[in-house]
Amino acid sequence: MKSTKWTKGSLEAEIGKALTQWEKDFLGRGSVSVKTDILRDMVVVALNGILTPAEYKLCDTKEGLLSVKRIRSDLVESGREKLYQLIRDLTGEEVVSFHTDISTRTGERIMVFRLYSDLQKKLS
Repeated sequence: MKSTKWTKGSLEAEIGKALTQWEKDFLGRGSVSVKTDILRDMVVVALNGILTPAEYKLCDTKEGLLSVKRIRSDLVESGREKLYQLIRDLTGEEVVSFHTDISTRTGERIMVFRLYSDLQKKLS
């Protein structure tokens, strides 16, 4: 699907839905809520409610917190190619770089996909 078939809002919603499904398929559970924004050459995704109650408990100690961050990061990294393909299929754009981090306090993950071109301009 090429980006010319989408409005900015509908593409943002579709990316959020697809990333939540990827989480369910790849990680075994999805986020409680997701918000996606297309900003210039970036797709910014905020996924909320991704930690399990056991992971929150582990985060009571610094060692546990670092362990949760490392394991969650490793899991996402192992699915990087599928994420790139998902973004490429929906936007028609190649991913230049990918950045992600998780807040063990709020249970939120932020994903930022940098694209080769300005997707926001193409959708305007």
